[in-house]
Order: sequence, then structure tokens, then C-alpha cells
Amino acid sequence: MTTLMFILGIVVFAVGLLVSIAWHELGHLSTAKLFGIRVPQYMVGFGPTVWSRRKGETEYGIKAVPLGGYIRMIGMFPPDDQGRVSARSTSPWRGMIEDARSAAFEELEAGDETRMFYTRKPWKRVIVMFAGPFMNLVLAVALFFTVLMGFGIQQQTTTVASVSPCVISQSENRDSCKKSDPASPAQAAGMQKRDRIVSFDGRPTENWNTLSDLIRDSAGKTVPIVVERDGKQLTLHAKIATNLVAKKDSSGTYVQGKYVKAGFLGFSSATGVVKLDFGDSVTWMTDRVGDAVDSLAALPGKIPALWDAAFGDGPREPDSPMGIVGAARITGDIATLDIPASQQVAMFVMLLAGFNLSLFLFNMLPLLPLDGGHIAGALWESLRRNLARILRRPDPGPFDVAKLMPVAYVVAGIFVCFTILVLIADVVNPVKIS
Repeated sequence: MTTLMFILGIVVFAVGLLVSIAWHELGHLSTAKLFGIRVPQYMVGFGPTVWSRRKGETEYGIKAVPLGGYIRMIGMFPPDDQGRVSARSTSPWRGMIEDARSAAFEELEAGDETRMFYTRKPWKRVIVMFAGPFMNLVLAVALFFTVLMGFGIQQQTTTVASVSPCVISQSENRDSCKKSDPASPAQAAGMQKRDRIVSFDGRPTENWNTLSDLIRDSAGKTVPIVVERDGKQLTLHAKIATNLVAKKDSSGTYVQGKYVKAGFLGFSSATGVVKLDFGDSVTWMTDRVGDAVDSLAALPGKIPALWDAAFGDGPREPDSPMGIVGAARITGDIATLDIPASQQVAMFVMLLAGFNLSLFLFNMLPLLPLDGGHIAGALWESLRRNLARILRRPDPGPFDVAKLMPVAYVVAGIFVCFTILVLIADVVNPVKIS
């Protein structure tokens, strides 16, 4: 049964992946057609075609390898200075440019002269190329809202899980009290397990972050604490101690190995599934976008540890880069967890939302062959045309993005090597969920 559920989890992820890719390409397709660009193909996947059907001027289909997708637009690159589209140079770098230019004019038909991608104004090309990643962002936000406001996420709550008998610096690696350790304020005030803290120093405490900040800011003060116990509210009084506690960043996340002096009450909070309201959901998603941007920027620095995890004895860090195979294994593991089905669904949806967010950010990098590279090319063309108009110089014409194809091949080669490294690590030393 466990094996069956694991396979089912992988199948569900594969379907979610295909939907995300199709949704991305739908953004490109719909805006291209809106601006009158002819689109001969809309494909989900790569490799041999499994199924296809022609509707109007576009062939829609699914290919065998679900690792991406594409739409083919007529005239992605402009002709060269002599108006040629298929001349072939003996130079390998020029050859790349001319191959790309020639491919851009494949399937050119009568009447397509005014329906080519490069003939559209830069702002329209920006919209067409941005629409794909934007669709992933829209899907990510929708999925995040579904989980945060519909299912809820595991969070620390204001319910007491245990009371510390004494004050121990969080930087010390011990659990037992010494005779010299003072009693914790929570213990001295009579706080008990399962108490739910309703207010602290007269201020309501609806979530853990609010309560934690209030405690940290009250060092040395004696404060009233209202708790709910067995359906009744009681008021306790505690003198908040000063202790060395874990540092928190601006988003409320604990910074590993960093400590600060702050107020200390002395209890452990229980965790539970908490539904967030709209405002808290927006804040949570904003923090996650910031984390994702930081992770993307830190990606090159994680390659040595990833190499060691794949080919050496190094551990696979929880924040290590993970590919499609690793994500599929995670969804398989989620399907086998002994937790309520609603939480399994929530974890899967959250993973799919994170995948779409990463797809958005990755595709916005201003590098060919990514969408961001084409956006950068269109913006550069707009800038130099506007400058020429202001300076009363001749129109320089469309910017030839095909000239950047040698760089695109190098970038694509780096991406392929990185993808292979992540794939090997996902197979031999996968990231595991706790």
C-alpha cells in the first residue's frame, strides 16, 4: 500500500507539473494571438509527439518528456542586414546566429510578413514574453492563498506545550537545570501545560509572533498574562527575565546560531494547523518571495555542497537545490505520511505553488534563452529607438536578438550541466521531508 501511495504521489506531481507548464505557455499563446502573431505550434513537453490536434492555424500537442514546453511564433528574430534569413557561415559562432535566424522563419507563409514576432512594437513583445512567467506567478499566488486561508499551515500557537522549570540560555546545549538557575517566570507565575495565552500585558495575542515580540520587549517588567484554562480565563502575573534567546530576522524566522539578550518567559509553544487571514497571507507570501529571490541569488554558492552531496560524503542540506526528480520523490513521500488527507493535499499544493514561484523568478532572469532575455532585448530596442528619436538620428531598427545566440548556447549549456548535477544528487542523496 505504501508503494502504491508513493507512486500515486509522483503521478499527481507529474500532472501538476504538466498543468503548470501548459498554463505558462498559454500566457505566451493568448497574448501572441491577441497581437496578431501567427503561432504554428503549442506544445507541452519535449521529444516525440504523443498526441496533437490542429485547430485553426495552430497545432496543439503533448510530447513525451514533460520537462518544459514551448510555442513556436513566426519571425522570433529579424532578418540580417542584407535581408537574408537562411545564409550559413563557416564560423561556428556566426553559424549559431544564422541557424537561429533561419529557424525563426520556418513555415513562413504568404501574408506572414506582417504577422512576425519581431515586427511587433517592443512593448507588445515584452507583454508576450512576460505573460508566460506571469501566469506561473498568478497560479503560485492562487495556490498559496488556497493553502494559507483554506487549509492552514503548521505554525507555533499561543498554547503552552510545556513549562520550563528554570532559566537556561538558549545558547547552552543542555536541558537540565542547575541549582544556580533561577526559576522561570512562567513556572513562578503558575502557568501550566495546555494553557492558551489570550493576552499579554493587556494586549491580545492572536498569534505566536505577536506574543513572542511582546515577551522579548518586556525584559524586567512584571506583566499580567490572561490564560484560558479548562474553559475559564485566569490572570497570572510574571516578572519577565532577561535571557540569551535566538535572534529573529525581519520576517520572524529564527536565525541559526545567532542570539540576542531579550525578555524570557520560559515555556514552549504548541504547534498546530492555523488558517491565516488575507493580510497575514499576503505578508507570508511576501516573505516567501523574498526568500526565493535570496535563494536564487545564492544558487551558485550552493554548487560545491551539492557536488559533495552527489559525489562525496557530504550531507544533503534541507535548502539544497532540488530538481523535478527530487520534487517528485517529495510528493511520493507526502502521499505515504501518516497525517490527515487534508494536510497531504495542502503540502502537495504548497510544493506546486513553490515550483510555480521558482519558475516565474527563474524565467525572469535577463538571459537568453529564457523569457527574461527576450524581454531585455525588447526593452533595449525600445531604449535605443527612443534615444535616436530624441537625438534626431535615423531609426536603428529592431534589435537583432539572434546575435546573442552564442551567449544563449553557453547559458543553456550551464543550465544543462547544473540540471544533471541536481538530478544525480536527487537520485543518490535526495532531500527528505521531516
